[in-house]
Amino acid sequence: MAAVGSLANNLIELWKCPYTRTYLPHLFLFISVLGSLLKHLELVSQSYFSNSRNVLNVYFVKVSWGWTLVLLLPFVYISNSCKRSRAFVLKRLTSLLVATLIWYTCTETFFYIEDVTGACYESNTMQVILGDITTKAACKKAGFIWDGFDISGHSFILSYSALAIVEEMVAMLQIPNSHRNAFLDCLYIALNVIVAIWLWMFACTSVYFHHFIDKFLGTSVGVLGWYVTYVVWYPKCSLPGLPPQPNEQKQHA
Repeated sequence: MAAVGSLANNLIELWKCPYTRTYLPHLFLFISVLGSLLKHLELVSQSYFSNSRNVLNVYFVKVSWGWTLVLLLPFVYISNSCKRSRAFVLKRLTSLLVATLIWYTCTETFFYIEDVTGACYESNTMQVILGDITTKAACKKAGFIWDGFDISGHSFILSYSALAIVEEMVAMLQIPNSHRNAFLDCLYIALNVIVAIWLWMFACTSVYFHHFIDKFLGTSVGVLGWYVTYVVWYPKCSLPGLPPQPNEQKQHA
């Protein structure tokens, strides 16, 4: 288990650098723009990840919010419990409820926009419109093709989920080694792995799928969701409030 603790320590040192968190939202926007440009210029060849049936997309991205909650729920509980009251921990757990509401509202809105702006076509030629079918779900079920304004849900959820995870992982930076255990270290490592997967799949989405405006809007909504909560709301309100910050140790020293 010493190797687990050592790896966790290395990751903690990585995230102690202020630039790693400060520029992460900018990185998502940059990748979205650059990836779209590369796709438009056809400079990236097809690969295993250009197939939507690749293993990371099927077993991770398709259920990305599930992975996020399964790992964050115990991590937020344990990491916020160090020298903190139960009330503080419960308040911090409400951040996951807020994040889930944002995820659900945004994804349902994207589905609604695609429904109201689209039409069902008989084939790829987009010449014969089936006007009696008015939703994407019904169109796909019937074996036809739906064409609407498809804001990238992948760009949204991968950027928003990664940014939320990184913000919650900050709590680990102020926990002394003596208060950590192997389970917490494993959770922390798993969250870092998930963030890496989200970044990679976000890049793949940018270079292989969707139009530029679809991806840029999806990414912008993800970044906006993070900004409204962790930059505007949480620092000014105790419910749910921010995770324990590294500089709190210095203030109490």
